[in-house]
Order: sequence, then structure tokens, then C-alpha cells
Amino acid sequence: MSTEGAAAAPFSSRAGNPFIADGALLAITLLWGVTFVTVKDAMALADPVSFVAMRFALGAAVTALIARRALRSAALWRTGFFLSVFLFLGFIFQTWGLKHTTPSRSAFITGLSMVMVPFASWWLSKRRPKAVAMLGTGIAVAGLFILTNAGTDGSGLNLGDGLTVLCTFAYAMHIALTEKWGPAHAPIALVTAQLTGVALLALLCLPFVDLQVSPSRDLWLAVAITGVLATAVAISIYTWAQARTSAVKAALMFSLEPVFAALYSAGTGREVLGQREYVGGALIIAGVLVAEVGGALLRRSSQPVH
Repeated sequence: MSTEGAAAAPFSSRAGNPFIADGALLAITLLWGVTFVTVKDAMALADPVSFVAMRFALGAAVTALIARRALRSAALWRTGFFLSVFLFLGFIFQTWGLKHTTPSRSAFITGLSMVMVPFASWWLSKRRPKAVAMLGTGIAVAGLFILTNAGTDGSGLNLGDGLTVLCTFAYAMHIALTEKWGPAHAPIALVTAQLTGVALLALLCLPFVDLQVSPSRDLWLAVAITGVLATAVAISIYTWAQARTSAVKAALMFSLEPVFAALYSAGTGREVLGQREYVGGALIIAGVLVAEVGGALLRRSSQPVH
């Protein structure tokens, strides 16, 4: 599942227009996959903290225009700011990691956050993950082992890979906590509070980092694409679409995000994919599908028939 989508409401399956919803989810998944390359390129023009600050400030401004009156809740802002801590850590580690690893490896490793969610929930609520979640995690970790030995020297995780692994823990905690507290608030309003919190945390960190911002058309374009399209617009569409399709379909759609990232990165000449990238990435996706789709099917089969 995409990291941006994690900021919105948990999956549900209510009646609506599933064909349009599925197409919308596929479109934003493609967009999120492409933005791994966009952020990678932006790291040559700005430091991670400055980029996150600009991206999320812009995203928060746009979603605030959508949420409007729903933002008048103190409880909303308390919840949003607390969740924003984990979202901030996730994006900082992911963005920083992209300075030192490839877009495809970043995307595949980020996908691990979904198989970690049941374990984060276990820590929070003492509910042990089901066997299918453990099986999916095992498959995904095997894929990570193969993928991170993809370098020519076989040295394992590089700095960027390690930072991206850290981001998956933060994202898993964020998703688990959003599932717990998110339903009490309007989705777009909660997203706005979180984006605002991330922007403020990034601004607070600026005095302690080595600022490197090279104002240019390419940088502003990257901020606009990630802040407006990939964050504000995509999350708004996601919030609408995920309520009109099934959790299984949504999981299948989002499993394509690292595939789109890898294909776009290789297709535009940013990197050359090798056997380890293909095998490791495929195992990570398989692990996510086993955990997410398998878990959703088990929940569906356990529901009483009326």
C-alpha cells in the first residue's frame, strides 16, 4: 500500500461505482510509483528535510481547501498531530534513503510496511498476527534479503536501503494507529491535520540540518507533483475510491506501486534492473499479497452468511 494512502481512512467496502473506483485506484498507484523517481531526482536539488517541508506545506494548503469546516475540531488536530510524528519519520527516512539507493529498491522495501502492520497492531493491542500474516512477512523478508544483495559487491543493505527499512517501521505504526483512531474523524480533515503536522516538524528540524536548496523549475515542479498531485489530489481520490471497492482489489492495486516505480525508473534510464531486483522485488510483492489479500479473504470467509 502506498505511503500517502496510509494517511487516509482504513479500507472499507461500501456500495458505489466499483469500476470507476478501481480505475481511480490504479491511476493513483501509477502516480505514486512514478513519484519515487521524481523524489530521487529532487534530492539533487534539495536536502530531504527542506523538500519534505515544502511538499507537505503545499499538500496541507490544498487539502485544507477541501476539508474547510471539518477542521474546526480540537480532537482532530490532537489526533492528527500525533499521527504526523510517525508519518514525518516515515517520509524523512524514505526521502533521505532515496539519496543513497535506487527508486525501485526504495519502492520495493517501502512495500514491507504493509506486512509489518499486523506486528505493529500486535504491539499496540496484544492481538497476535494470524498465520497468513506471518507467512507473508516471511516471504517478503526473503525478498528483502535477495534484493539488498543486488549490488555488484554483494555487500547487502547500503545506507539508503537501511534508511528505507527504518521508514517501513514508522509507516507500519502510522497505519496501525490510523486504523485505530482514524474512523472517528473526517478522512480529508484528518489528512490535512497530518500533512500540517509533518510540514511543521520539518520546519522545526531545518535549523539542525545542512540546508541545500537549489531553486529551479525542476525543483518547483517536483514539489508541485508530489505536494499537489501525489499528496492532496491523490489522497482525496483515494479516500473516495477506497470506500467503493473491496479491500482485496485495493490491495492488488497497491501491490503494483513498486512495479510501476521499477518500470518507470528503468524505462527512463535511471537504473538497470538485474536478476536480484526482479526476484527480490517479486518476493516482496508476493509476501504483501499473501498477507493482505489472504488476510482479507479469511476475514470475508469468517463473516456469517445472512
